[in-house]
Amino acid sequence: MIPTPHMLLIVCPLVLLAGFVDSIAGGGGLISLPAYYMAGLPPALASGTNKLAAAMGTSLAACHYGRCGRVNGAIAWPGAVGAFLCSALGALLMRQLPQTVVRYLVLGCIPVAAFFTLRGNGKMPKAPALSPGQVRLLSLLIGCAVGFYDGLVGPGTGTFLILLFMRLFGIEAVMASGTAKVVNLASNLAALGSLLITGDVMVLLGLPAGACAMLGAFMGSRLTIRRGAGLVRGMMLAVLALLLAKVCLDMIR
Repeated sequence: MIPTPHMLLIVCPLVLLAGFVDSIAGGGGLISLPAYYMAGLPPALASGTNKLAAAMGTSLAACHYGRCGRVNGAIAWPGAVGAFLCSALGALLMRQLPQTVVRYLVLGCIPVAAFFTLRGNGKMPKAPALSPGQVRLLSLLIGCAVGFYDGLVGPGTGTFLILLFMRLFGIEAVMASGTAKVVNLASNLAALGSLLITGDVMVLLGLPAGACAMLGAFMGSRLTIRRGAGLVRGMMLAVLALLLAKVCLDMIR
């Protein structure tokens, strides 16, 4: 299927914005996925094409954070393994659960995430005393849980990763954002692989959209490194508010 100019005009600008937001605080799927629906793609094809563009944008953001020393490898790599393994499991369960159950699960997570984002008034959390082995194990478990969530629900994955890394490992917001990009990339690649196999990716639309996502990710990650934790925290609250609004609208339809 060849994308029309109309599709490109709808998708590309919104995906650029999504890449910018996602590179700072996660949650870019809240902007990009509706763009594919607006362009006329059915849900499965929209999800697969979105994963292709998201993986491209997240890979550039992860590389940029890594070059600037804003990725904690001891946390990122075990988390990436867990996310890669469990993302597909979440996608399989999504086909079995009623959508109302999924929405209630997300609705329960949002106030908790907002509370911990607001708590501390932007100060760096105190790091718990964990051995290197405990850090690796906890990171693996976080990757499994959030990767599973990504396959099951999707939007807000990066935001929840940043929050968990800050609270459980005591790392500052910019480092948490960079580390989350590595884990989120692994989850995206796992989901993308399965969707490519089933033919649910519109590659000729996903590639130009991915180029826009990469541009947005570059601008967002660069701005985050310059502006620091205050930008991440503010954007996280905006993403959580957008996610809450989306879930509530879905529930009343």
